Amino acid sequence: MDAPASPVRFDADGAPRSRRCGDVYFSKGGGLAESRRVFLAGCGLPERWAGRGRFLVGELGFGTGLNVLALLDLWRAHRPPGARLAVFSVEAEPLSASEARRALAAWPELADLTELLTARWPGQRRGFHRVDLPELGATLDVAVMDVADALRAWDGRADAWFLDGFAPAVNPEMWTDEVMALVARRSAAGARAATYTVAGRVRRALAAAGWRPERRPGFGAKRERLEAFAPGEAANDPPASPRVSIVGAGIAGAALARAFADQGVAVRVLEAERAGGAASGNPSALVTPRLDAGLGPIAQLHAQAFARACQLYERVAAVVIARGVLQLEAGPRDAARFAKIAASDLFEPGALQRLSGDAVRAALGEPAPSALRLASALVVEPERILAAWLPQLDIARVARLERSGEAWRLLDGDGGALAEAEVVCLAPGVGLRALWDGAPIEPVRGQLSWTDGVAFTAVAWGAYVAPTRRGVAFGATHDRGDARADLRAGDDARNLEAVGARLPALGATLRDRPTGARAAVRAATPDRLPIAGEAAPGLFVLGGFGARGFALAPLLAEHVAARALGLPSPLPAPLADVVEPHRFVRRARRRGMARSGPAV
Repeated sequence: MDAPASPVRFDADGAPRSRRCGDVYFSKGGGLAESRRVFLAGCGLPERWAGRGRFLVGELGFGTGLNVLALLDLWRAHRPPGARLAVFSVEAEPLSASEARRALAAWPELADLTELLTARWPGQRRGFHRVDLPELGATLDVAVMDVADALRAWDGRADAWFLDGFAPAVNPEMWTDEVMALVARRSAAGARAATYTVAGRVRRALAAAGWRPERRPGFGAKRERLEAFAPGEAANDPPASPRVSIVGAGIAGAALARAFADQGVAVRVLEAERAGGAASGNPSALVTPRLDAGLGPIAQLHAQAFARACQLYERVAAVVIARGVLQLEAGPRDAARFAKIAASDLFEPGALQRLSGDAVRAALGEPAPSALRLASALVVEPERILAAWLPQLDIARVARLERSGEAWRLLDGDGGALAEAEVVCLAPGVGLRALWDGAPIEPVRGQLSWTDGVAFTAVAWGAYVAPTRRGVAFGATHDRGDARADLRAGDDARNLEAVGARLPALGATLRDRPTGARAAVRAATPDRLPIAGEAAPGLFVLGGFGARGFALAPLLAEHVAARALGLPSPLPAPLADVVEPHRFVRRARRRGMARSGPAV
């Protein structure tokens, strides 16, 4: 996708203004003071988070990030000990980090927070974006999409709302009855909302949604503003963090451990052998998305997961082996498919680039078809990721689970108790079939080959070549239904043949060199989509990644952790439905009903 036109222009005095509707983002002189008066004080902050372990703020109109900046400044000054702040904001026309930095430079007293926020600024692709602020015990999710779509897709319940879209007269779509009803639906009991406008349509929409709007003295030239009160009493915080056990220490288990730790929750990880002993133990791994030209929920899931995975891996010291992957055209339909995907808004501007055969030849040093260059794709070292994200392991084989009151008992083969926890997350790859009755998991054996002393660009076309620390890895075989992990000389020959058929010069080089190999069994599902969510009360599953675990696991682990802890998911609802664990059972029931005919 080409870079979208900037939504902002700056007046002569430096004040940012919307190109589309002409309204200012904030007053150049009083913007910060207005944010503090209208939104922070208007929502009763900081008093309303006193004594709370978690507090959730929603916002319509992220804009320059000024309201969030003011909120973070207040939070760091009045944060309850150990408490965590979550913010969900909506922005249909996102600014770039440089534009935000220019706008926020008007308040040097917040320069440190401005630098922190703009250094991790959300991107411009359509969808949800997560910004981690562990220094402040805070997380920001920004939905880059239309407001009604964003509110329908989010599953949180905010304690406070900043209603800060452009003025109703020039931006009426943000102040409709439907939007205010969605805000009410996404609010906790006793929530507060605040806005600078007292327009009649806004007051009526809030009242129709069940809020009690009240006029208050305004700020600056605005004579009045609104505070609105949702019905009910604010609920007490949920009980202390549950005990959490994770079964499996591959990328799924490691990503789960990281996701829970990010929410301040310690976990136990049980692993039968060692970290990365199965499909997560290769010398390098490609982090690339599945390229789906349908551009629907499946494509959106892979695009968001890919972006989140790359974001998180970039923070792990010395984990990135190479950046950028060439996806070669492998069939006659790929040219049109790649063009459609590259032109979509699912990836960041410039992240996908079409390359001609000549350009690919120049990059690879031998003839090759046209390709799609995934500029932000990564080749990573799995061992370092697992070491960074996993706590100390309990080496034990979990044979079965048993419900015990409000908890689960994890038992060994003799029936001995290994652990007990209110939350159990199953992430053992193909081992999921032994622990979750009816798990929709199929084994897929894969053997990867490698050699040292050869350098080559990361390239994929069904098979792939990826740099390692010492050379290149290539393959891998894909044998569905095969659950054995023995090494087979014939599979090394298959891998060499696949490389030679697409890249003859490289294939000739590899054929004359000694080869190492590793075989493992991947976990796949019948619809080639992962599973992530609650399988039974307190029992959660994560897996079925096929060959894309390193691209999918980080985001989906955050989704599972959010579900387990009762927090808003970073995954939009339509995407969560795509990975829901019981989807196969529901489909089977629908097929059965269809075969039996309508009831009479």
